[in-house]
Amino acid sequence: MNAIVKGSLSQIAKETGRTLAESWINVDAVILVDISLSMTECDARGGKSRYDVAQEELTELQNSLPGKIAIVAFSEKQYFVPTGSLPQPMSTTDLAAALKYVRVADSIPGMRFILISDGEPNDEDAALDAARKFKNRIDCIYVGPESGKRSREFLQKLASLRNGEMQLKPQLKELASGIHGLLGA
Repeated sequence: MNAIVKGSLSQIAKETGRTLAESWINVDAVILVDISLSMTECDARGGKSRYDVAQEELTELQNSLPGKIAIVAFSEKQYFVPTGSLPQPMSTTDLAAALKYVRVADSIPGMRFILISDGEPNDEDAALDAARKFKNRIDCIYVGPESGKRSREFLQKLASLRNGEMQLKPQLKELASGIHGLLGA
């Protein structure tokens, strides 16, 4: 998907004649989205992949909160996604690198971070160490199978390090409304 999503930072910048950097002024949250190959599992609502449903829900979220969220997708690499359209799923889950990548936004008082993942990082300890360095809250949304107890426990541990909340959305049901709730929107 290469289209510019309505309400994305790119769309807002284009509509207002601002740069992407200027559009960041109104961002309230950074959404980190796991796009590793495990997100291609077709166990989300309607038999769709976790990835496809995450894209649908993020599109809805950007439409309802225009210019308020920045999306960063990650697998073994990190991708700032100002268009709101996620890159195709690939490879493994380097969550530690993703957290280091977005930490620059942690200097903004009150910035929220919301991680959407099936909770299977390459290195759990490195991810937890990266999370410990944050000042702001990190919330986690688990989107893996209901049988993923260990993955859910990992995300709960990560969220609790930064006074965050952990939500279960095993079939990505109501993901957008869950994020609205976390943001108090």
